[in-house]
This record gives sequence, structure tokens and C-alpha cells, in this order.
Amino acid sequence: MRALGKTRRLMSLGLCGAALAAALAAPAAHAAPGERHGPAWTPTDTGTDARFRGLAAVSSRTAWLAGSKGTVLRTTDGGRHWRDVSPPGAADAGLEFRDIEAFDARRAVALAIAEGEASRVLRTDDGGATWTESFRNTDPRAFYDCLTFFDSRHGLAMSDPVDGRFRILSTADGGRSWNVLPSAGMPQAQAGEAGFAASGQCLVSVGPKDVWLATGGAATARVLHSGDRGLTWTATASPIPAGDPARGVFGLAFRDRTHGIAVGGDFRADQLSPRASAVTSDGGRGWRPSQAPPVAYRSGVAWLPHSRSAALAVGPTGTDLTTDGGRTWRTVGTGSYDTVDCTADGSCWAAGEKGRAARAAIR
Repeated sequence: MRALGKTRRLMSLGLCGAALAAALAAPAAHAAPGERHGPAWTPTDTGTDARFRGLAAVSSRTAWLAGSKGTVLRTTDGGRHWRDVSPPGAADAGLEFRDIEAFDARRAVALAIAEGEASRVLRTDDGGATWTESFRNTDPRAFYDCLTFFDSRHGLAMSDPVDGRFRILSTADGGRSWNVLPSAGMPQAQAGEAGFAASGQCLVSVGPKDVWLATGGAATARVLHSGDRGLTWTATASPIPAGDPARGVFGLAFRDRTHGIAVGGDFRADQLSPRASAVTSDGGRGWRPSQAPPVAYRSGVAWLPHSRSAALAVGPTGTDLTTDGGRTWRTVGTGSYDTVDCTADGSCWAAGEKGRAARAAIR
């Protein structure tokens, strides 16, 4: 299983081939009167060619990016300028940042992924001027993929299975210290099952205690749910195809503790991704395939601000919009993005390969 997981991650570093268009196309010309259009992505110049799979959108002005080559960027002016706030030595150490969670313009927690000691958590309290390493994985069997926070103090990070169960880290002090949670409440993993560090959305939370974990690579793509901050979990099969190290659920988004969307597919550019999305209305106890899913693999998903039915999904071949809670999707752009996040003040951000980042005002 570890060999398959390592191969899958090495393949994902060059996910789905060549770059496509840099900006989201204009809204579909044949949208029905009164139908919500997709946002028009406005590309921003990040000044780097790093690939950004970690994205934390704080507001319409403030966002953080985390990516390859040890790169972390921050903007506080809506993307007009990005400041390189990468942790010192991260590039030389070969760190691959795949997730970042930010509480505001000054405080953020970033996750570097890979096997063994390359999996690390770093925290800043001063906008990236200084960083403190708060966790370094010393177990060669562990491979951390994603992290999430319930509030400014309580958060979790997840690793691929160790001794047959997904491993969960917990913090109660905003990411300053971490502890491995007991594994007794975690279901047994399937052979080959793992998470995908593709968009920072394989572990997501809503409210004070609910958290969901997305899996792939095994016979069945599953979504695991915990209602007690990661102490006990239940696992539910999803209809998103798996059965291969490159297939499964890549990203999750919940607008509340019951309504959620899962996206994924097969990240290989030469493979089709039918049934690449699913929805739940009962907190993940059951998942239904989308009636009209995205036409290709999607790695990131986010609910539009203050909407009960509209969401975006992104991937290397485009952006899709749903206006019915994930049941049907239509493509609204062909730009290549790996991750997407939206803010309460009415903006969405996206990021991906070759330094690509963009923002859209939701109308």
C-alpha cells in the first residue's frame, strides 16, 4: 500500500498535463433568464511558477496560498500584490505545501506533505514574517495529506493509514502543539486506501465538532465522518469510482452539518472520470451520484457565499457551477485550477499550477 501511495503522489505532482487557459471564460451564453451565472475569474500575478494546492481565503482582500518549492504567499489587497512569506529554508528542504488554514491576515497554519519527516506543520502569528515548526512527523509509515480547523484553537490533520487505520493529529491551541489521537474509534482502512493531497479538501469541518475525511485508491471511495472532533468515526461508501490508486474522492465541501458535496474522479489526463461528484443531505450517512456531474476530474469544491444551492468545482480542465446543490453541473470556464475557496463577504478564490491564482466577485 505504501508503494502505491508514493507512486500516486509522485504522479499527482504533474497532475493532468499541460496548462490550459489562465482565466475563467465569460458566463455561458445560453443560461436561462434569472439563472445564476458562474463567476468570471480575474487572474492575479503571483510572480512565481509554484503549483498552489493550498488556499485559505479570508476575505475579498486577504488570501493565503501554499504550494510547491516551499512557497507560501499572502495578499491583503485582493490579489493585486502577493508577498512571498515562505518559511525560511522550506525550499532548500524540498517541502511541498498542500494545505493552509488562515484565521486572518496574520495567523495561518500550513501543512507540508510527504513520507516521514517531510510531513510538517508550521504556524505564523505575524503574517508570515516568522514561522514556527509545531509538528514534524517521525513515523516513516505516516503521510499527512490535509488539515482543518473548527475554530481558532481546535483543529485536526490526517495521515494515510498507519497499522490499518487513518491517523489523526489534534490541536487545541491553534496549531502550536499537536497530539496523535487514539485509533480505537477509527474504522479499518481498505487495502490501498489513502487520502489525496490535491486541494487541501480531503479533510473538512463544519461547526464545533463535525469533520469529514475523503478517501480513494481502494476498491471503494469512502467518506468518513466524526461528530466528536475525530475521536470516533463512521465510514460510508460513495458512488464516485475508485478501484485504482488514481481514483476516488479528492475534495469535500459542506455548507452545514447535513448538506455536502464530494468531487473527484481519476486524476490522469488520459482517463475519463464519469460520476465525478456526489451529494449528501444527511451529513454523509448516504451519498447519491449527481444526475449530471462535471465532465472531467475535479479536485476542489466550494459553496458560494450565502447560497443554499450554488457551488463551484475546479480541476485542471475547468470550472463547473451547480445551482441545485450538486445534483447537476455545467462548465463555466476552462482555466486550470486545483483548489477553490469562498468568503463570507462575497468573493471566491482559485489557485493551481504555474503560479496561477484568481479571484471572482460573486454576483
